[in-house]
Amino acid sequence: MQNETVELSIVMPCLNEEKSLAYCLQKAFSFLAVNNLKGEVIVADNGSTDNSPFIAQQFNSILITEHEKGYGSATRAGIEKATGKYVIIGDADASYDFSDLMSFLELLRNGSDLVIGNRFKGGIRKGAMPFLHRYIGNPTLSFIGRRFFNIHLGDFHCGLRGIVKDSYNHLDLRTTGMEFASEMIVKAALNRMKIAETPVTLYPDKRQSPSHLRTWQDGWRHLRFLLLFSPRWLFLLPGIFLMILGLIGTIVLIYGPVQLGNKKLDVHTLVYTSGFILLGFQFISFYIFSRTYAAIHGLWPGQERFLYRFSKYFNLEKGILFGVVLFIAGLLLMVKSFLYWQNARFGNLDPVIVLRWVIPSVVSLVLAVQVIVSFFYLSFLTIKSRK
Repeated sequence: MQNETVELSIVMPCLNEEKSLAYCLQKAFSFLAVNNLKGEVIVADNGSTDNSPFIAQQFNSILITEHEKGYGSATRAGIEKATGKYVIIGDADASYDFSDLMSFLELLRNGSDLVIGNRFKGGIRKGAMPFLHRYIGNPTLSFIGRRFFNIHLGDFHCGLRGIVKDSYNHLDLRTTGMEFASEMIVKAALNRMKIAETPVTLYPDKRQSPSHLRTWQDGWRHLRFLLLFSPRWLFLLPGIFLMILGLIGTIVLIYGPVQLGNKKLDVHTLVYTSGFILLGFQFISFYIFSRTYAAIHGLWPGQERFLYRFSKYFNLEKGILFGVVLFIAGLLLMVKSFLYWQNARFGNLDPVIVLRWVIPSVVSLVLAVQVIVSFFYLSFLTIKSRK
């Protein structure tokens, strides 16, 4: 078929699906024929050792082989081979009905860039989804995705989804495993694409072998991806919380112990609150580093704006100046503790008194070095990004 004549490409990632592939292909070709659609069906085989490739050829579908293992690798290969204006992706295990795709196509025709199926709205047949996935894993990961990226979807991991081919070409999808499902949604949202969802029914698959989905490993890969693409939640917010908690606690405890009911907080607590300051700064630094790295390598759209705004208010010279101020403050506290020791004729000291100066002094000195080094590193990254 000529490229301009194909409206819809149906892509099926496949790995040893001989028990279900023929059923899926029959449904897909039936959908194209019944609705008089110019379309194609692509089987993206991921190294099947059964009769799946032979079955795909018998149905005159387009068979491609992707040697890099993983759901994401196979799906990407299938989409990239597609010549249709719209692409609908679905698992080849017969858990979805390929004869019922019109809602996806209509939403794509009406301007949606990405359409995700929602199994919770469409119905999950008995035995189609394990209890842990249905009531814990999927709802939890979908909630995190909605919260982190402000995406109004109820089912992040539905295997039946549609996308405009031109929109897909702008996403630069890279993951190879099951987390590909999350990457597609997250990057579409970051690119401000129009995302919609439609109810779908999930059926028990027809394979007679264990599912390719590994509950804990694939769940972690999804969560890891969501965290890595949301440094605000991974680094910035925890860092701000630790910094505020540490600063308040340290400032209060420098002036003396704090009585909370029958509990007394003293220099031992001061050690922890001071540590919170250093740890919080590290988290915030990593947030800035990750946003800068993303801008340099074009990982997320719009990061250049962040880099411009940050460089406008913070630069190497200001960072060095702030670091020097912190270093001087640390030195002054160190001098004060030294003079206290001198007044004691360099003998034994009351640790409760002297530690109120020594601990903040160490924090200021260490934080000063961290600030200066961090700004030097950011300066290096910024220079690199301009090449």
